[in-house]
Amino acid sequence: MNTLQAPAAAVMIRPHHFCSNPETRDDNAFQTLSNRSATATSEAARQEFDKAVATLRAAGVCVHVFDDTGTDTPDSVFPNNWFSTHAGGHVAIYPMFAPNRRKERRADVIELLKRLYRVQEVVDYSGLEQDDLALEGTGAMVLDHIGRIAYTVRSNRADPVLLERFCTHFNFEPMAFEARDQAGRDVYHTNVLMGIGTEFALICLSMITDPARRASIARRLEETGREVIDLTPEQIANFAGNAMELTGHSRVLALSARALDALRPAQIAVIERSARPVPLHIPTIETAGGSVRCMIAGIHLSPRERTPS
Repeated sequence: MNTLQAPAAAVMIRPHHFCSNPETRDDNAFQTLSNRSATATSEAARQEFDKAVATLRAAGVCVHVFDDTGTDTPDSVFPNNWFSTHAGGHVAIYPMFAPNRRKERRADVIELLKRLYRVQEVVDYSGLEQDDLALEGTGAMVLDHIGRIAYTVRSNRADPVLLERFCTHFNFEPMAFEARDQAGRDVYHTNVLMGIGTEFALICLSMITDPARRASIARRLEETGREVIDLTPEQIANFAGNAMELTGHSRVLALSARALDALRPAQIAVIERSARPVPLHIPTIETAGGSVRCMIAGIHLSPRERTPS
């Protein structure tokens, strides 16, 4: 089974001080405030996380879980923003826009990758935060690992110069575009707008503001062999674009229960031709403005051979 786009392993971070991050609320239109106490909200998020991990493991996905060790890291449950991994043994570490999100980076995650997988190089862009530059990983970029294209919504989370630098180093073609919701607000992360599987792509084409760019993106997705599932803005608001294809016992599409409920039967049928939808119930975590895709840092690295004991 081709796992280039759909990794068989992932890193996930168990939250212990989860809340809707006040430092990202101004430009993340997906965030909402919980009406529960901080303690109750944090506990609910932790329970949702543990059930999500159990569901993915039951589907055959290898999940490496780390406990959040910080007290001022409300978005730690979304590790895909601060690092990514790539075939051939490459790892990238990214600069983050919000100061408290910069505290999410941790050496023990990178050390686990080096210990269990073949890592040839780690490219660390995080020092560019001193120049107020951000490129928030696979939140800012939705990567087509087969076609080698980095689809990127222009925002303060995706500096264009840094995008070009990443693409040159990691051999991707940058495809940047502007996108807005129905209220005219800029989309803050590309991965709420679209998700790419091996044989299909979820995307809300109508939110791409330039008609010519909209057509070219649809064409590129089709040229790389994907059937385009065109989502509505209402489906995007329910996180239907924030999904990730993984490889377990079979190929699966991890998405939230809310996202799956928002999809139409014909759209689900397209997905089911190549992947089994695996819904995760995470309503508390979604109040932070991210969903299942944001929670999963896929491991696109080759495992090291285990030494017999």
